[in-house]
Amino acid sequence: MSTVAPAARPPVRRRSADARRWATSYLMLAPALVLFGVFVLYPLVGAVRISLTNSTGIGQATFVGLGNYRALLADDVFWKAALNTVLLAVVSVPVSVGIGLGLALLLRDRLPGRGLFRALFLAPYVISGVVVAMTGRWIFDENVGIVDRALTGLGLPAPAWQSDAPAAAVSVVLVLLWARTGLVVVLYLSALQGVDSDVLEAAELDGTTPWQRLRHVLWPLMRPTTFFVTVLMVIETFQVFDIVWVMTGGGPAGGTELLVTYAYGQGFSARREGYGSAIGVVVFVVVLVSTVLWWRMQRESEEDA
Repeated sequence: MSTVAPAARPPVRRRSADARRWATSYLMLAPALVLFGVFVLYPLVGAVRISLTNSTGIGQATFVGLGNYRALLADDVFWKAALNTVLLAVVSVPVSVGIGLGLALLLRDRLPGRGLFRALFLAPYVISGVVVAMTGRWIFDENVGIVDRALTGLGLPAPAWQSDAPAAAVSVVLVLLWARTGLVVVLYLSALQGVDSDVLEAAELDGTTPWQRLRHVLWPLMRPTTFFVTVLMVIETFQVFDIVWVMTGGGPAGGTELLVTYAYGQGFSARREGYGSAIGVVVFVVVLVSTVLWWRMQRESEEDA
C-alpha cells in the first residue's frame, strides 16, 4: 500500500525573505498611508459623523440620524446646485479633453518656442485658483472688463456677466477651461511621447489621412490617458469652488451655485455645519460611484477590444 508523501514545506530562509520584502514594502508605503489617513480618511469619517448631527459649529450637537439627508431631498436649492454641477461637468470635461488633445498634437512636433507654450498652458493650473478667479472676474467684469469693452468697441452687445445667470455660467466655464486645459495638454504630450513613430510612419505610407491616423491609430493608443484625464476632470469639476466663489459667489439667483459652494455656504455662512457636511458626503459618494462605474466601463471596453 503506497502512501502519499507530505508536501514539501518552504524553507525557513525563504519565508523569512518574503516577510522582509513585505515589511520593506509596507515601510515604504507608511508615509503615504499616514498622510492619507490624516488628511483624507480622518476628515472623511469626521464629515460623516457631523452629517448625522445638527451641529452649528458652536455648542453641543444633537444626533439627528439621517435627518439632514432627508432634508436634502426636499431642498430645491440643493437640486439646482446638483444640476448646475452636472451640467458643468457635461460641458467642460469633453471640451477640456478635446482642446487639450488638439493642442498636444500641435505641440508634439518640434515647433519653435514649444517649451514656452507648454509653460503658458500649464501656468493657470499651477498658480492659485483665487488668482485665476480674480483675473477671470476682471476680464469678464460687466463694467470695466476687457471683454465687454472689446465687444462695445466692435458695436456688439456686451453681456451682463454678473447680472445675468446664463452669461455668468458662460464666464465660469470659460475661466475653468482656461485654468485646467493646460494640465490636459501636458498629460497628452507625455502620452504622445510614448507612441512609436514607426507606427505613424507606416500608417502614413499606407496613404491614410491625418484624420484617419488620429482616429484609428493615435486615439486607440490614447485611450488609457483619455480615461485618466476624464476621471480627473470629472473629480475636479465636482470640487470646483474658488473660481465660482470669487467670480460669482454662486449667483445671480443661484445660476452658478454648485454643490461645493452650497455646502460651504450652508456650513459656514448659515452655520448649518451638519447640513453642509451631508452635502459634502453626497458629493463624495457621487464622485466615487461615477469613478467606479467609468472604470468598469473602460475595463470592459478594453477586454472587448
